[in-house]
Amino acid sequence: MNRSSTALLLGVTLLAHSYGLQQASAQPAATSVRPATAPARPTASPARPAAAPGQPAAPAPRGGAACHNGMSFDRFLADLKQQAITAGVSQRALAEASPGLVYDQGIVNRDRGQRVFGQVFTEFAARMAAVYRMQQGQAKIKTHAAAFARAEKEYGVPPAVIAAFWGLESDFGANMGNLPTLRSLVSLAYDCRRSQMFQDETIAALKIIDRGDLSPAEMVGSWAGELGQTQFLPTHYFNYAVDYDGDGHRNLLRSPADVIGSTANYIANGLKWRRGEPWLQEVRVPQNLPSGFSWDQADLTIKHPRSKWAQYGVTYPDGKALPNDNLPASLLLPMGRTGPAFLAYPNFAAYTEWNNSLIYSTTAGYLATRIAGAAPMQRPSAPVAQLPFNELRELQQLLVRAGYNVGKVDGIMGQQSRSAVKAMQIKYGLPADSWPTAELLARLRGQPAAPRATALPGPSAVR
Repeated sequence: MNRSSTALLLGVTLLAHSYGLQQASAQPAATSVRPATAPARPTASPARPAAAPGQPAAPAPRGGAACHNGMSFDRFLADLKQQAITAGVSQRALAEASPGLVYDQGIVNRDRGQRVFGQVFTEFAARMAAVYRMQQGQAKIKTHAAAFARAEKEYGVPPAVIAAFWGLESDFGANMGNLPTLRSLVSLAYDCRRSQMFQDETIAALKIIDRGDLSPAEMVGSWAGELGQTQFLPTHYFNYAVDYDGDGHRNLLRSPADVIGSTANYIANGLKWRRGEPWLQEVRVPQNLPSGFSWDQADLTIKHPRSKWAQYGVTYPDGKALPNDNLPASLLLPMGRTGPAFLAYPNFAAYTEWNNSLIYSTTAGYLATRIAGAAPMQRPSAPVAQLPFNELRELQQLLVRAGYNVGKVDGIMGQQSRSAVKAMQIKYGLPADSWPTAELLARLRGQPAAPRATALPGPSAVR
């Protein structure tokens, strides 16, 4: 999940960990894609690994955390427990949870040692929206047909949308993490990087215990505290989990029915899904631009009726015309004008709220269309050129020098960086598709631009 009432959005980046990116794309990998509001998962082992369940955790720093005025962990924990009581947590639940409320420096090391990586959309989607995951999603919809039908009737969320998140977040429950949730949450609450967020998440976890949904021992998940088969932060678990199997508990670790109903509830009521409307559709954009259309129209903040996109020559991938209606849509080019193209409808906002990484959200939306029966996406047969990490970072630095806000200068092209790229492309008279190119970098360096590459060959299906 992407948003909680107290969490700041973390950068629009993808994070390596159990994404299956180290494995051959043909092999089903137990993958887990984290929510963007939770801390990023590391790509490499931290300096000191977190203790496994049943092992002692690393002790808290002797000097105390600076953001808590040097307060020791024990004193901090006592204050946090008092906050929990004020928030309505019972003494019984606190007593049950207390053995797990211990500090683990290894968890904090993971948080601080996180690594981010950049990968183009087609590479990421080929792995994460692979045929096997599409087939597994379709099989889950058949196996749990009653729960999916009930969720669609009550919340208006199509089965394919739920199944896609289910598959991406945990491979349908195969990989939910194996670390004690309370230990993770309270350790990150004591750390200064996002202390308030994790204090709130810790209290939410205690409320889940108090409500009787999970025992402290059952609360095992990712190191950043997400729980269950669609990786809910505790605040989302407490607010949106529903008992769909009728056993009196909301168990998102073990009950597929509860997972389906709760995920639908969050998408519908937390992310404001619009019943009966599409979310993402692949399209084809003419390379010879018609009058009135320019690449700067390809932006999630710009919406036109489908009839207008049809006037601009945008069609379905097979050349069929778009409907001549007023349904608003944005043109999404995750890899610029020579890469795949999609119409993103108002419901696509639910994906960027779930995880505000553009590559993740587009992949999740695309996988949902595949589970629902769409054909494989079309893409150029030649790879779309991507600047290497060091040049992307240099580009960000040059954009900052030119007066643009790119967010963090980290070599990752988040939304702020893409917006700055677009603005500079417009300034230089380049195609303003928000995709960082060698030509733009050369202009920013004050170097003569290299000759433009010839047009790429026609599209071919991703297999």
